[in-house]
Amino acid sequence: NTSGALCISQAWPGMARTIYNDHKRFLETYLTPYPGFFFTGDGAYRTSEGYYQLTGRLDDIINISGHRLGTAEVEDVVNHHVAVAESAVIGYPHEIKGEGKMLHFLSLKHLSWGCGTAETLTAELQELISKKIAKYAAPDYVQVTHRLPKTRSG
Repeated sequence: NTSGALCISQAWPGMARTIYNDHKRFLETYLTPYPGFFFTGDGAYRTSEGYYQLTGRLDDIINISGHRLGTAEVEDVVNHHVAVAESAVIGYPHEIKGEGKMLHFLSLKHLSWGCGTAETLTAELQELISKKIAKYAAPDYVQVTHRLPKTRSG
């Protein structure tokens, strides 16, 4: 059982070979961090049986009062709530802390709309995150949406 950066040792069809008009950036981003390997930018966990689980982007980190917190680990906890279909977590500027606790964007399961209030859901999520991660990780704001915006790749 181990975790770390996901790197690939051999070329594959469809592999990126440069960044348009910035080949130096391509080399610094993907080939320099781990010489001899292509760095994907993702973290991964490998079980003792040899299975891999992607844990999210390594550069998606929120700094809350000196605590570095990955957005993927918070989203994973939020997505375990019975009413949540999917979520996105972002930090926001804060005068004192640098970044505020968090803003969660939630898409709820169809049957969950109208079950309880937004305040109740926020309180339940704050409690869940406090138990599973830490008290400092509990969100200040929760925004419920009909669906989350997606990139072309989903």
